Amino acid sequence: MLNYWILIGLLAVSTFLSRIIGLELMAGKEMNPTLRLYFSYVPIAIMTVLIINQMLTTANGYPSVSLPVLLGCLAAAVTIKLSKMFLPSVIIGIVSGLLIRYFI
Repeated sequence: MLNYWILIGLLAVSTFLSRIIGLELMAGKEMNPTLRLYFSYVPIAIMTVLIINQMLTTANGYPSVSLPVLLGCLAAAVTIKLSKMFLPSVIIGIVSGLLIRYFI
């Protein structure tokens, strides 16, 4: 179990270091509009892949949908559509998924 936490810590450090280095290198430079459009879709694509990966769990070799994760994603989608804010939507999705998993 400790090995997982060490791995998570090392991945977090390497991720933040690469982002800080990238920000320092690109600070103050004008970006091409096509490149700016590309980078605006990268977080959406990454979040979509992570969510789909969590929703489609594998049970006995067959893909199945996790109901708490699906309902948590739906709650987050409704929240982000109404509020237009990412962080509260993620928090509401996580909380609703946990409530569904442990109380229903």
